[in-house]
Amino acid sequence: MRKIIILIPVYNDWESLKKLIEEINENIKSYNEISFECLIINDASTIQQPDITKPSKFDLMEILNMKLNRGHARCNAFGIRYIFKNKKFDNLILMDGDGEDRPAEIKSLVDKIRENPNKSVVAKRVKRSEGLIFQMLYQSHKLITIFFTGKNINFGNYSILTKEDVEKLYSKASLWSSFSGSVKKHIKSFNEINSIRGLRYYGPSQMSLLMLIIHSLSIIAVFKYQVFLRSTIMIIVLMFLNSHLGNFSIILQILIIFFNLIIFIVSKREQEKDLLNSHKNLNEVKSITR
Repeated sequence: MRKIIILIPVYNDWESLKKLIEEINENIKSYNEISFECLIINDASTIQQPDITKPSKFDLMEILNMKLNRGHARCNAFGIRYIFKNKKFDNLILMDGDGEDRPAEIKSLVDKIRENPNKSVVAKRVKRSEGLIFQMLYQSHKLITIFFTGKNINFGNYSILTKEDVEKLYSKASLWSSFSGSVKKHIKSFNEINSIRGLRYYGPSQMSLLMLIIHSLSIIAVFKYQVFLRSTIMIIVLMFLNSHLGNFSIILQILIIFFNLIIFIVSKREQEKDLLNSHKNLNEVKSITR
């Protein structure tokens, strides 16, 4: 029997998590030939965990409690490594716990990977739920990413991975920075489904302008060597154009150098490898049996 583990990080938003796992349960009921488990990474929440009931379709549900708050990307990195080291599985689903990754699309992910079991599947964003200004800024982020890295990254965390691809990713330090960037960098071929970003179950979206900037820089930092190479070429071209562009060329060169400095600083996060050591970050594992 195929086993699929669903990995969900959570920080304080327990009510959303409870609603999410109920909806996941409804959407996977038809898969009688698949065993499902759920692994929740509690990112050192400051709100006490409520009682959570294990849905009928889940064979096992566990909560891993982190010692310190690490952030969304690092919880995913920790969870991926923990699962690879400690679990038997065929596929791993990653999704956010607030409803923006719609549980209804799990069927599309699972069905797609059943068609081609050897390729992971990512949920490509074709529609977002945020306001117009935020969507314009998000499109700007995508263009900047393409310009500096040559990579079109049109998906987030929501995905289903093969065990072989989990093995490629689990020890990569770039997971500290960005899951989607790491997938694009280390997995050469994967399938896609179209995905609509849903609305949060409770409260407004947590993606602020600052978080979007950090998100963008974290993805770009995964490809820092491509960024440095492309930037060097751009600076050389601008130097040849100094006589035509004047001060504008110098300003652009300074901005490019400053941007590369920021990327270098962000990429230093990859060198903080203590997250890859489970015992340093894990407080306890709690199984939910009822």
